[in-house]
Amino acid sequence: MTRLIDKPTRIEACGQPPKVIEEFIGRVNSQTDGVSIARMKSPSGWSEPGQTPEFDEYSIVLRGTLRVETRDATFDVPAGQAVIAPRGQWVRYSTPSAEGAEYIAVCLPAFSPQTVHRDE
Repeated sequence: MTRLIDKPTRIEACGQPPKVIEEFIGRVNSQTDGVSIARMKSPSGWSEPGQTPEFDEYSIVLRGTLRVETRDATFDVPAGQAVIAPRGQWVRYSTPSAEGAEYIAVCLPAFSPQTVHRDE
């Protein structure tokens, strides 16, 4: 059945300073396990612990720059570009630039605290 998603649910974010996560589709807002789609708004200086998730994450940067660190490389992803972080590989996200970032994150299967496996 086709469903309209009236509004996202705000999800508490990991990392400092706090960023805003608005989940449109996912385990919380739409009870969808197969995929999550969220708008992220992270301020300048935001960073979170590294993670080794059980999901693929696709991020499309709408504004600012998202930094994506892996064991092998660091990518500064500006507005208009995207990045794919495959499941099972360590990754860390941050927004060290002055403008922060706004981006859409799509996780397959849907994000969950139990499957993100953040560093201690």
